[in-house]
Amino acid sequence: MAAAMAAVFSSFALADSITGVVTNKTTNKPAGGDDVVLIRLAQGMQEASRTKTDAKGRFTLQVPAGDNGIHLVRVTHDKANYFRPAPPGTQSVEVEVFNAAAKVKGVSSEAEVMRLQTDESGKALHIVENFFVKNESDPPLTQFSDRPFEFYLPEGAVVEGSAALAPGGMPVQASPVPLGEPNHFAFIFPIRPGETRFQITYRLPYSGDMKFAPRVMMPTDTVAIMMPRSMKFKPGASAPYTPVTEETTAQTYVARNVQPSQALDFTVSGTGQMPRDTAAATAGEGGAATTDASAQGGASSAANDTRPGGGLGVPLDPEGTNDPWAKYKWWILGGLGLVMAVGAGIMLKNGPAPVVATPAVMGSGVAAGTDSLLAAMKEELFALETDKLQGRLTESEYREQKAALEVVLRRALLRGERAAETSNVAGPVV
Repeated sequence: MAAAMAAVFSSFALADSITGVVTNKTTNKPAGGDDVVLIRLAQGMQEASRTKTDAKGRFTLQVPAGDNGIHLVRVTHDKANYFRPAPPGTQSVEVEVFNAAAKVKGVSSEAEVMRLQTDESGKALHIVENFFVKNESDPPLTQFSDRPFEFYLPEGAVVEGSAALAPGGMPVQASPVPLGEPNHFAFIFPIRPGETRFQITYRLPYSGDMKFAPRVMMPTDTVAIMMPRSMKFKPGASAPYTPVTEETTAQTYVARNVQPSQALDFTVSGTGQMPRDTAAATAGEGGAATTDASAQGGASSAANDTRPGGGLGVPLDPEGTNDPWAKYKWWILGGLGLVMAVGAGIMLKNGPAPVVATPAVMGSGVAAGTDSLLAAMKEELFALETDKLQGRLTESEYREQKAALEVVLRRALLRGERAAETSNVAGPVV
């Protein structure tokens, strides 16, 4: 068994070096003089090697001998960091960067979503808040400063986890930084062109009812509160919440076109936990760990559709054309945390290394089997991270189970790669 596992890991060995090119998409010219770092993820984010781009934006990173793990390539441009995953087998990467400014015209808040429930004792509230931020600057710029995204938490909140997801990227840890004023924080994370997602998980002491007074920092298209059906929601006298009437696994209240000065207070009472929605969780996890298939230039089946609202057959208005809340609800309903294993996020991402064959290359039976296994693995990784956040696993149990899942996932990816190679030799399947 040990020999078999060693064979699996050795087959993913990285090259001796990783080459790449960095392009400044603000100017559409090569980005010369940028710092480039290879980061090892096996035992935390450790620097493995570094270099700088030349005048044509090119670079070469040396991979230390025997270092066969999962890596990130980090490029720093205008003080903002940009990442590309480097799964085992990566030989080259392309990185896009942007010029940065403290305030960028075209940055707006798409949605803030609060998902709350009590613990089993009913003496604490567990809350997950998600922020969707849109950057439609022209020419494209990154918003970055000592406080690129500000937000408020309720008094007494104890933060349990937080993360950020860049456009087309993967989840990374991002810790909130206090700004001096009580309950006022910032994510020191660049707001790149496209949609950036932030998530923070925290708990509050609870005695059966609690009043909230959310504050948005910029005009926001949609503010949504989600909670178990067994709990009660009472909006403030002037708060603009309306219930979402469709049948879901939770009750949801939405305010639209919210301004920073607008009253958003509400009171919750009672106890209850959100049921796990397997389909929604799988769809949500795909959205956090992978990019939209259309961004890769190919078609995708419903099972592989990783957009918010995708992966559930025909999505309900996934772009929010008729209902702005529809764009986010399925991504949130599954309770997915962005705070998932970074390594797992890389392995499940459609990264630069062709480790997962697509249905256009693989036989339909092989593709369906691989897709089903990967979907199941993503669900298990989601469940593992959830159990850790809720204290159901010790640190040693978490590490042991995560390592086992990664071994199985690596083998699944390897089988998919071999099947793709076989199909390429035999000719494409029509």
